Amino acid sequence: MEKYIEKANVLIEALPYIKRFYGKIVVVKYGGSAMTDEYIKEKVIEDIVLMKLVGMKPVIVHGGGKKITAMLAKLGKTTEFKHGMRVTDKETAEIAEMVLSGSINKQIVHTLQSHGINAVGINGKDANTLQAEKHLVNGEDVGFVGYIKKVNPSLVTSLIENDFIPVIAPIGTDEAGHTYNINADFAASAVAGALSAEKLVFLTDVEGIMKDINDKDSIIRRIGAKSATALIEDGTIAGGMIPKTLCCIDGIEKGVKSVHILDGRIEHSMLLEVFTNKGIGTMITSEENE
Repeated sequence: MEKYIEKANVLIEALPYIKRFYGKIVVVKYGGSAMTDEYIKEKVIEDIVLMKLVGMKPVIVHGGGKKITAMLAKLGKTTEFKHGMRVTDKETAEIAEMVLSGSINKQIVHTLQSHGINAVGINGKDANTLQAEKHLVNGEDVGFVGYIKKVNPSLVTSLIENDFIPVIAPIGTDEAGHTYNINADFAASAVAGALSAEKLVFLTDVEGIMKDINDKDSIIRRIGAKSATALIEDGTIAGGMIPKTLCCIDGIEKGVKSVHILDGRIEHSMLLEVFTNKGIGTMITSEENE
């Protein structure tokens, strides 16, 4: 009997959050190990399905760098990185689009639909959703790597209004019709801002922002965007967490209510973050004192 009471208590704890976020848009940046571990992949999709069924409006923006690298190797092309960015010639851009918009995107759509949820896969070229320009990395041209100049949310909004989950591959195009591979984190941030999303969730391979990277107990549960910026400036946030945190701050500046960094390797991490009192990751907001 006790285990059933415990389950009931979990549902009761979730109830105010279900009410609060009913009808709200939540953008999920899907990447990291959550895309490669088959068991965790299924749990992530289950989280998104439940969010949809309780009245939230999920939008997925996904990455796929590891699969792009694997496909390039299979086709005999070497992968070169400069300043952490993949050097992307025209052929590499075409392969990236094939992997992201093809196999990865459609597999996510298929998995959602296997749970009885309507989903549609698009990339940023559809309806000019992600309007891009060439991204110079430290002033250096790395090929067809883009940044988002503007988001046209009309197609995504239409899909949401018609009860579909949009699944977006981070491929964009410029006015001349060139195809660009876009960092999925920044694509998610831009999409969330354009949709005035309630939440933006980054599924990563880290627990969140730490005061001390060697101490898991030093995780910061809630932090304001200005305070997060200060932690970058004083070196507390370093390495690969810098661009991730900058994407979170960018989302807040674009009007997203809260941005979350979660360890996607933890089973049902999104449900634990969104529907429980304590959460498990780091939440970034515009408010400095909470």
